Amino acid sequence: MAVSVDKILSNLNNFADLGRQRAFELGNPYYYQLGQDGDYWRKEMPDGRLFLVLFEVKYDEEGHPIEIIDTFQKLLN
Repeated sequence: MAVSVDKILSNLNNFADLGRQRAFELGNPYYYQLGQDGDYWRKEMPDGRLFLVLFEVKYDEEGHPIEIIDTFQKLLN
């Protein structure tokens, strides 16, 4: 059964929710960026705490991400 492109595109908003759910299942924080936050990112913890952070990704020599470094700026809730 073929899936239409329109159906896939109509469900794109679900990808962020699925990524958030999976991060929490693994016990990891979920990062996202809102336009109102400028260069800062929001870091949501599985327990519901929400932080504003600076977000940096370290890469190995082959360009693969190996570490996420976030610098706390502000507690939002």
